[in-house]
Amino acid sequence: VAFGVRLVVWEMCRSGGIAGAALIVALGGTFLITQIMVPAKRFEDCVGGGVAGGAIGGPFELMDHRGQMVTDVDVLDQPALVYFGYTFCPDVCPMDVARNVVAVEILADRGLQVKPVFITIDPARDTPEHLADFVANNHPDLVGLTGTGERVAKAARSYKVYYRKQPGDDEEYYLMEHSNFTYLMMPGIGFVDFLRSDTSPQKVADRVACVIRAA
Repeated sequence: VAFGVRLVVWEMCRSGGIAGAALIVALGGTFLITQIMVPAKRFEDCVGGGVAGGAIGGPFELMDHRGQMVTDVDVLDQPALVYFGYTFCPDVCPMDVARNVVAVEILADRGLQVKPVFITIDPARDTPEHLADFVANNHPDLVGLTGTGERVAKAARSYKVYYRKQPGDDEEYYLMEHSNFTYLMMPGIGFVDFLRSDTSPQKVADRVACVIRAA
């Protein structure tokens, strides 16, 4: 729970909500513990009893890499690894996505189907065409999602994702600051776990398999 509290407080501070974060700390993180990071008992052995369950994630309506409008119900119809990033990212995004799809392949070898999902935080450049190329270069089961700036922002907020365009004069070649957690989502349950970038594909697969078995 402590990690979850620190994560959300950090997100609020990064986005300018320092006063709100301070209030949460002053209240001992009660709201977060009871409403956002309530552990699900059945997943404690899988996620260390720390972050399962809670108000992470929510409804969205976005366009996939095929140009079709889809909702969270359409996309999260099976266990899924959800990641927010952008295709022009020079370093962490391609590594995280590659890690996730390797984990998905490990799970497939065990007979477990898990969907890798990529939601852009750079819809201005990440058109469905760009996402289609990105999907083709990564994994046939990967789902790429984009949309209007407003719809992307709504999805990001529901997952407590921080992102910001770095200042600069170049309107074509720019970088995006963003948090880089992968979210394990389960149909009918919702958010179960955060997966850090430094978690290996094997460990991701093991944790996901444990959650699927426990579900």
